[in-house]
Amino acid sequence: MQQTALITGADGFIGSHLTELLVREGYKVKALSQYNSFNHWGWLEDVSCLKDIEVLNGDVRDPSYCQHITKGVDVVFHLAALIAIPYSYMAPDSYIDTNIKGTLNICQAARDQGVSRLIHTSTSEVYGTAQYVPIDEKHPLQAQSPYSASKIGADALAMSFHNAFDLPLTIARPFNTYGPRQSARAIIPTVISQIASGQPQIKLGDVSPTRDFNYVADTCEGFLSLARCNEAVGSIVNIGSNHEISILDTVRLIREIMGSSVEFVVDEQRLRPGKSEVFRLWCDNAKIHALTGFTPSFSLREGLKSTIDWFTEPRNLAKYKADIYNV
Repeated sequence: MQQTALITGADGFIGSHLTELLVREGYKVKALSQYNSFNHWGWLEDVSCLKDIEVLNGDVRDPSYCQHITKGVDVVFHLAALIAIPYSYMAPDSYIDTNIKGTLNICQAARDQGVSRLIHTSTSEVYGTAQYVPIDEKHPLQAQSPYSASKIGADALAMSFHNAFDLPLTIARPFNTYGPRQSARAIIPTVISQIASGQPQIKLGDVSPTRDFNYVADTCEGFLSLARCNEAVGSIVNIGSNHEISILDTVRLIREIMGSSVEFVVDEQRLRPGKSEVFRLWCDNAKIHALTGFTPSFSLREGLKSTIDWFTEPRNLAKYKADIYNV
């Protein structure tokens, strides 16, 4: 029997790729795009399966709307969130409203409507700078930005619905995902788009931190594997590669693949406040492998090559403002 899946945040970077994957896997997909008066569906405008999905326009901050869209749904993938860390310094209230209250609304609706599975999206930012590596799911949580604080709160709220009400919930905690359609606020697309648009110098923030980068197709496969794993109910599960690389080495690899000789320069406005910078993230992915057998398929070089190919298509590059700092 065909299952119905609701994806909140389907209009975003990861959500749009997850939409395509679920359609390929035979799900009936309801894809939530944040309401706007332009009737623009974000990255859903670019998906290959647009005719095969039901696009919904609304906002997870509205509890009545969340009740409406979860009716008749088997599995919910809750990705809707404000994610830009620099913007969270300026507009923290917005992060509480969307990330915490929005999660409350989705959990309450999933409980009331009898949803059989909820995958709630966390982030590796909740760990802060690694106290030990690789980072497993027992690592302490550290709120080093208003964004990460809002996600820690959302995760705790989601888990409370499992503990208090037996909501069949899994918290998926992806490490740094990259790929086609990613916002230019992130390091990989901002470097690629600046090089591709012919900028003589590439403006960067701190290049010393390390990250565990994951190609978007792998992250989406991780989500799906968790949704199909009954043993993952009630668990927090990392999605990552178990590989660490510095920002500097990452941007040098991008420059090499693109055959560029551009210079990298530090742009002060791109630096996080000192105690807010997360200096080290390295995922221990043993738990997801043990539960589901999941392992990433793309090496960093393969994923970057695919990402560069997408960004250097003129019609795609035209959607990015490479000459300004995207908060």
